[in-house]
Amino acid sequence: MSSNPMETMNIALPKSMKVFVQAQVTDRGYSSASEYIRDLIRADHDERAWTALETEILKGLKSGKSTPMTADDWKAIRKEIHKRVKR
Repeated sequence: MSSNPMETMNIALPKSMKVFVQAQVTDRGYSSASEYIRDLIRADHDERAWTALETEILKGLKSGKSTPMTADDWKAIRKEIHKRVKR
């Protein structure tokens, strides 16, 4: 889990949505509505990351004739990944 301190955000929901959230907390074993909402946000974040990855893969597939990957290609990819992770 992240070591970032929690921030508070108040949201307004219609009664039907509030009842739904409360039911999900109970039925799915969440400790609070906040935990449920955080889980939904994480799932949305993950889905967007997968969509971005799929988009990049499709761009690569459509970019032209493929060529065999070399050891230098893999080395450059790993270097780029390490650079991005450090950011």
